[in-house]
Amino acid sequence: MTPAVASAAAWALLLLLLLTSSSARASGEVSDERQYKRSQCKAIPASLQLCRDMEYSEMRLPNLLGHESMSEAVQQASSWIPLVHKRCHPDTRKFLCSLFAPVCLADLDEAVRPCRSLCEGVERGCAPVMGAFGFPWPPMLDCRAFPADDGDHLCIPPADIRNAVPDVGEVPRVCDACKETDENDNEIVENLCKNDFALKIKVKEISYMDGDTRIVPENKSKTIYKLHGVSERDLRKTALWLKDGLHCVCDEMNDINAAYLVVGQRTDDGRLVVTSLKRWQKGRRDFKRISRSIRKLQC
Repeated sequence: MTPAVASAAAWALLLLLLLTSSSARASGEVSDERQYKRSQCKAIPASLQLCRDMEYSEMRLPNLLGHESMSEAVQQASSWIPLVHKRCHPDTRKFLCSLFAPVCLADLDEAVRPCRSLCEGVERGCAPVMGAFGFPWPPMLDCRAFPADDGDHLCIPPADIRNAVPDVGEVPRVCDACKETDENDNEIVENLCKNDFALKIKVKEISYMDGDTRIVPENKSKTIYKLHGVSERDLRKTALWLKDGLHCVCDEMNDINAAYLVVGQRTDDGRLVVTSLKRWQKGRRDFKRISRSIRKLQC
């Protein structure tokens, strides 16, 4: 695992808190293949962005993760897009799509599963990235559940890694709130003043809704530097939102256990939208300046 992959991975890895949701099913196992004698071929919709522009256009429902409706498959698959963006393995998207959107062949009554070697290759590349932040390879992706590519089973094999090109499409953009800035003391104060809140937080929970990232702070570790338009009591019940967070990367959030300085605004519908997010590091010179500016804050 390269430093670049490790530093970029945390934001995406936080989404793996979702893996205990409905996508994993109660058993935590891939559905029995006998189910697919009752499955149907469906066109892969544009909304299934994880599997857009694959080499095939029709998928089976229910899929190999047991999602019975297209809306459920689309919702659960969206949570994996950031992991694909991390490029931990060239076959990540191919493997995930073989589960979320298994190819539908007219002359077969069942879905074609990924080969065990395809799963194992992706696990070797991505599991260390996940494990570095405390997330084990999920039971629903247990490679032992997939057939060996020994010539006796029809399955989707891995690409030739020597010639493979990461299938992630265009490089994802950096979230606006996470872009590096070079501000002087006056600009820091001006930025704090034009926003409605400034908080030092630790993250309790991450989820996604309509493409945005929903961040629930840990209340016990929260420090309030500025709060306008919302009470402290309301803040305990309110999440923070990173706009379009599912489709951009935030390398600033590269340590699950770290504290973060989040600054933002309250929208007309009451959402607290993050406009700036920085990992809190006491020893860094710019954070000494930020701390000094917060202490003398006069708007």
